[in-house]
Amino acid sequence: MVGYAMLSAVIACGIVLAVMPFFLPYLKKLKFGQTIYDLGPQAHKAKQGTPNMGGIVTAGATVLTTVVLSVIRCVTKGASFGLDNALWPLLFITLGCMLFFGFPDDYIKDVKKDHEGLKPKQKLIGQMIVGLVFSLFCYFYVGHDVWLPFTQKTWDLGIFYIPVMTVLVMFITNSANLQDGVDGILSSVTVVGMTAFGIIACVFAKAAAGGEPAGLLGLIFPAKERDPWFAVIAILCFALAGASIGFLFFNHHPAKIFMGDTGSMFIGGAFVGVAMLMKCQFLLLPICFTCIMSSVSVMMQTTYFKYTRKKTGTGKRIFRMAPIHHHFELGGMKENQIVLMYALVTLALCALAVWSVLAVF
Repeated sequence: MVGYAMLSAVIACGIVLAVMPFFLPYLKKLKFGQTIYDLGPQAHKAKQGTPNMGGIVTAGATVLTTVVLSVIRCVTKGASFGLDNALWPLLFITLGCMLFFGFPDDYIKDVKKDHEGLKPKQKLIGQMIVGLVFSLFCYFYVGHDVWLPFTQKTWDLGIFYIPVMTVLVMFITNSANLQDGVDGILSSVTVVGMTAFGIIACVFAKAAAGGEPAGLLGLIFPAKERDPWFAVIAILCFALAGASIGFLFFNHHPAKIFMGDTGSMFIGGAFVGVAMLMKCQFLLLPICFTCIMSSVSVMMQTTYFKYTRKKTGTGKRIFRMAPIHHHFELGGMKENQIVLMYALVTLALCALAVWSVLAVF
């Protein structure tokens, strides 16, 4: 299984490195350039017109690699290609998030030159539909309980699983989108975070292949074709990590291309989808901590501004600018310093997440 996982990372990275040099001039020719928000950091004005939608290549490399290697793995193992195969829900959540509200938002912004993109209501409806359908699938085919880290216990949410997980899908995809505001930041944390989830999936797959009937794995998936299920998840995780490494060659500061909502929504869908399919939703807290804090900082900033404006007539802010990575940027940190800080924080928290799984085996 580890061999498939490592191979998926190498192949996906190779595809991005091979395709991007041809894709970049094509985007420039079509004038698919980023429209910079007027209220953003002034230093970002120089990025106006930088090619966007690079997430198409990252997503394409991830999907192609995952499908090919998953089919090979499942055929050699004699696994089913029905709904018991994790490939289909993974493709739905990742491509659904990208195609329903990621790509349309980029198209409106970059082609139509309308910075507003999709209307908030339109985006909300799209996220709700994808989140609801995926949550319903998990409710019936995966279960309505979630694993409690460092224990051999799960928390059964019952029917409340559906609305709670629908909101979780919406929150994580939006958080990934908000995180993508500094050159290379989302790609970097994706490499680390997806590697962590990939390792966890490999641990589950190895235990399943060894026929482990009890313990954590038996508790979480008592009646699942577990080996191919976790193997497919591991392949996607490492494929996305590899594709993100390839993308970083073009996205590090100063970025030659941005991933756009097309890529960030795909990545957000991958994170929340993988977590839900392995019942590891609580591990999103450490693994996606920086993404989550991007959303939390925006909510804190907006709430405090509205509260102080209502009380005093003049709105006050907690941060220099939200999301919080812009707060650090306006405080004097360089973009590369912010990216390094976020990657190191994610690495430390991902180590904790992996340990939480290994500790109970």
